[in-house]
Amino acid sequence: MLKVTFVHHSCFVVELDHTLLVFDYFPKEAVKEYHFTGEMPPFPEGKKIYVFASHKHRDHFSLEVLRWLEEYPDITYIFSKDIRLGRNYLLRNGIDPGVKKHIKYVTAINEYEVDELKVQTLKSTDEGVAFIVDVEGLCIYHAGDLHWWNWGQKDELYSEAYGTAYKRELRRIGEKHIDIAFVVLDPRMGDEGYALGMEHFVKNISCDLVFPMHLWQDFDLIQKFKSRPQIAHFKDKIIDIDRENLIFQIEE
Repeated sequence: MLKVTFVHHSCFVVELDHTLLVFDYFPKEAVKEYHFTGEMPPFPEGKKIYVFASHKHRDHFSLEVLRWLEEYPDITYIFSKDIRLGRNYLLRNGIDPGVKKHIKYVTAINEYEVDELKVQTLKSTDEGVAFIVDVEGLCIYHAGDLHWWNWGQKDELYSEAYGTAYKRELRRIGEKHIDIAFVVLDPRMGDEGYALGMEHFVKNISCDLVFPMHLWQDFDLIQKFKSRPQIAHFKDKIIDIDRENLIFQIEE
């Protein structure tokens, strides 16, 4: 089976036959400027759970995920090294420091084997890492904050510097085929810049399905992007998302 749940923002849950992957979860109240409504689906019994956090920003990571261990003792956490969890910090937040035995820290531009998973990391153009996960015969990409940041109003050299770094990282996976990708499409980049990162990805990376993320609830941006003539040949692989708490059953 292959089921993808869009929780909110950049949080997705991927359920496979034997494995459950959770990417970049934070509780809806953690970002008070937006009214997120996403809820984590119940975890199925008998599946190994892996919880990924690409970096420490509050819209990508929360200590809340560490509390899941109390109910689901077979969790492995795969965290970017910038997420620092000292013993005293955990104790102050009511979390048993023993949770650290369940955490695998990763750094950028590396490869890891975690149980049956193969995990490759790229260097984010902001904080932390992007993940490429090979599991149960599928290859899954989650960008985290790896993106062609440009902020619309910034000068051309600013945009080009981020573009150069973004392209460099994606070249590291240019030979891979990705089954499912979660890729940034951020409205804050303005009309001149929002499409740069996603467009480069779909044109240069072999990928079956692309889920836009990091939309800050501006779901109309997906249709705006798909209407661009520059990506006419790629638009069918881009998944339509119009609200939070969406479940996609995907035929393999």
